[in-house]
Amino acid sequence: MFLGRVVAPGEPLWTEEDRAWALALAEVEADTCPDCGEPWSETTAPENEFEYKASLIMCHACATSDRAVRAHEAGRGSTAGLHVHLEHRTKRR
Repeated sequence: MFLGRVVAPGEPLWTEEDRAWALALAEVEADTCPDCGEPWSETTAPENEFEYKASLIMCHACATSDRAVRAHEAGRGSTAGLHVHLEHRTKRR
């Protein structure tokens, strides 16, 4: 958690360094794919078309959640406002 600095009376809320870091972060975020988190400037470059390898993994918690939602939908249940609560079946150590 970032608590920041204590701003004394008469001091600016943002210092020059604060602004520089905020602008740098905005630049990085603007160049970031929202799905994979990789930089757009690299992932969209034509020369990088075959430079990535994908591996599929199964999240068993997400799969359980998906099955529960599909069963709910199959029973004509509405998914409006539906949230899924997951619990681990065994107590973790």
